[in-house]
Amino acid sequence: MKQFSLTDDLGILHKFDAIPQRIISLVPSQTELLVDLGLESKIVGITKFCVHPENLRKHKTIVGGTKKVDYDKIKALNPDIIICNKEENTLEIVENLRKITTVWVTNVITIEDNQKMISDFGNLFGCVAEAGNWNQKITLALNDFKQFIENKPIQKVAYFIWKNPYMVAGSNTFINELLQLNRFENVYANQSRYPEVDIENSNEDVDFVFLSSEPYPFKEKDVLEMTHFCPETKIFLVDGEMFSWHGSRLLKALNYFKELHQRL
Repeated sequence: MKQFSLTDDLGILHKFDAIPQRIISLVPSQTELLVDLGLESKIVGITKFCVHPENLRKHKTIVGGTKKVDYDKIKALNPDIIICNKEENTLEIVENLRKITTVWVTNVITIEDNQKMISDFGNLFGCVAEAGNWNQKITLALNDFKQFIENKPIQKVAYFIWKNPYMVAGSNTFINELLQLNRFENVYANQSRYPEVDIENSNEDVDFVFLSSEPYPFKEKDVLEMTHFCPETKIFLVDGEMFSWHGSRLLKALNYFKELHQRL
């Protein structure tokens, strides 16, 4: 095969002599995407948070988490490429990994970014047809969901991702993009990324509070606790994977969102 070049989401041009055959993924959602693209046999290393598909951690080497990795384990796996994400992994990790091999960094904030990432993986790993099929399925499901949602009223939402301190999803996040898709007005969209909030003194007018299952695993007891701060607001536990995972997970998320709207 001839050499080829591709540019990642940080604008870094990578040159390849051949299609990468040994992949380490440090991004759980993108690990799932790699498997869905038919690349499971090429994955040699994953994080402890790469829980989909369920059996993957039994067969692949776990090299750490998303914020802390075992560099010796990674070196020993002799990877051709390491997949990272600007939000999930630290700049320090990415810079250290570059000393080992090629590091491809994604940055997914919009649905268009997500489609581009799938296409990039298709070109990067020689599975263009599979990537095209996934993008086509997601596009069809998106069109269907937009018809489902078009006459729904816009409702104000606060989406919590963390406790002690309480943190929410703001603008410039994939979560915010999917809230907008659902015609949810994010009351914290005037703040960037994941700001801390003081819910005891909050005067936000909110229709719904969403407590995510990740990264903080909110439970029913947290719903009760939150009720003390906003007794007039409906509070729901939501599946954080559906709102924050990139890649092929978006297809499942669109069905989940339909079910969520029926619960509200």
